Amino acid sequence: MSPPPATRRSGASRRRRRATWARLRSATVTHTGASDEPVIGRGVPGWELPLPPEERAKRAGSFGGVAAEYDRFRPGPPAHAVDWILGGRRGRAVDLGAGTGALSRVLLERVDEVIAVEPDERMCSVLAAGLPQVRAVDGRGEAIPLPDGSIDAVVASSSWHWMDPVPTLEEVARVLVPGGVLGALWSGPDPHSEFAAQARAILASGVLDEDHADEASRDANRGRSAGGDELAGAVMGDGQRPPFSLDIPPGLPYEPPEHEVHTWDVALNTEELIGFLGTMSWIIVMPADRRAQVLEVARRALRDVVGLHGDATIDVGFRSDAWRARRR
Repeated sequence: MSPPPATRRSGASRRRRRATWARLRSATVTHTGASDEPVIGRGVPGWELPLPPEERAKRAGSFGGVAAEYDRFRPGPPAHAVDWILGGRRGRAVDLGAGTGALSRVLLERVDEVIAVEPDERMCSVLAAGLPQVRAVDGRGEAIPLPDGSIDAVVASSSWHWMDPVPTLEEVARVLVPGGVLGALWSGPDPHSEFAAQARAILASGVLDEDHADEASRDANRGRSAGGDELAGAVMGDGQRPPFSLDIPPGLPYEPPEHEVHTWDVALNTEELIGFLGTMSWIIVMPADRRAQVLEVARRALRDVVGLHGDATIDVGFRSDAWRARRR
């Protein structure tokens, strides 16, 4: 399988990382509508079952250790997905599990006041330094430090799966005004994109080991490199991702959830791809030597197989799953 060609980035686009997420090649939207039934398991096909509580807590608390890298390399959600969730301009909105403020930046142009709720002081300090116009408060989904009926929209971007869903749904219902909206969205590389399929095949094939094999053993080793499949799984996050869906049990004061999928391509260079990978929770919590090995394998694949060097970029398929539910 041939990798997609790398392209050289123009000088005008060699700017800060945040400009990267505007370098979209194409975008599509899929609507799945609302359902009268609970939506358990209706997230991205192939995403895994929920993490055990101890593992979830460990990984949820890992991001503060890479707060600066998270702010630099993690994308914010696509603006059109946020527009769909909000359904128009809102007065006061909460960025729930705000991290370093990627969603808050998008909300600032669409609501009168943004309140960022974030439990990690290290993440919150980066947010406060970069977005002084956002009110940042210490809190979490299960305990939102705001008055009853005071918020028009609560949106969680790539954070909902770290929260205990039922207590969080109850807390969100408490702070929302009637008719207010709850939104949950996840954005990241699409595991079903062409880039992801090619990356998985390269990592698992053993092609990175061929320079160290003699002529007679190369064919035998291809596809069966020691640890190749396991390394591919580590880089791609196999078995590490939670289900990306908004599940609302019966009896809570919400309308049935609606779902919309956005897909697009983003041009990324090696630094951006490796930097992004290093902010994945399953990478952060690895032992240091294992983490270094995984990132080096990914870097070698980009350099030696894809031919990605310096400012050259490659199109990476991204996907955002957006969910919304109105409070009754």
